[in-house]
Amino acid sequence: MNAQPLRIGIAGLNGRVGRLLAEEVPAGGAVLSGGTTRDGSPVAGLDCPVYADIAVLARNCDVVIDFTHADTVARHADAMRETGTAWVLGTTGLSAMQQQAVDVAARTVPVVQAANFSAGVTLVTRLARQMGAALPGSDYDAEILEMHHRQKVDAPSGTALAMGRAVAEGRGIRLEDHIESGRDGHTGPRADGAIGFAALRGGQIVGEHSVIFTSGHEQITLTHRSFDRRVYATGAVRAARWLRARAAGLYTMDNVLGLDPVT
Repeated sequence: MNAQPLRIGIAGLNGRVGRLLAEEVPAGGAVLSGGTTRDGSPVAGLDCPVYADIAVLARNCDVVIDFTHADTVARHADAMRETGTAWVLGTTGLSAMQQQAVDVAARTVPVVQAANFSAGVTLVTRLARQMGAALPGSDYDAEILEMHHRQKVDAPSGTALAMGRAVAEGRGIRLEDHIESGRDGHTGPRADGAIGFAALRGGQIVGEHSVIFTSGHEQITLTHRSFDRRVYATGAVRAARWLRARAAGLYTMDNVLGLDPVT
């Protein structure tokens, strides 16, 4: 067993989740070894090294936790690969090329990638996959409803898309071939087998997600509500601790929670 405390670095140390991570890292028994900001300027109230260069941070820690922006992902992936640093990635909205950069990095270093690090969301997503398999699209309409704070810039949310993708996987189809999002005007009847999305924005709601299956005779709804962003920070630190001594590969929160593969 490694007696040395785990050294965790935080990309985007001055962000909303970054500041919570700075508190959760020592609470989880690890050492905050530093973080990045856009210009490398220090963060008020935090006594740790701060860098502008992600590669410098990666060289000085065992794991980097990253909740930054899709535009930084390819550069961060290269840095993790070159320094051999484990990576916990919570950035969503990745393009195919950005995801490919993550996949390439995971051939060299261990990576936990998740749209949401909440244990509850992980379980709801897992159930959504199982229900997608049990409730065929010919009989049950699947809809994903999400609501977030008014500052959120992407829709549907990464978590909503992950839940919809789980439903699609359960049904043995590609989400991209069946997604219906942003209905407006005279859209005609709902397409058979579609997986619909609705996004609401307002106030300072941290995150609400519902997966709804409706037939002509019944409705089943799975709902998760986040009351505090700290749940994401706590889950990410848990993932970072789990990554210690793992082999290179791309892992999910299912792996972190010790859940058996869904068959």
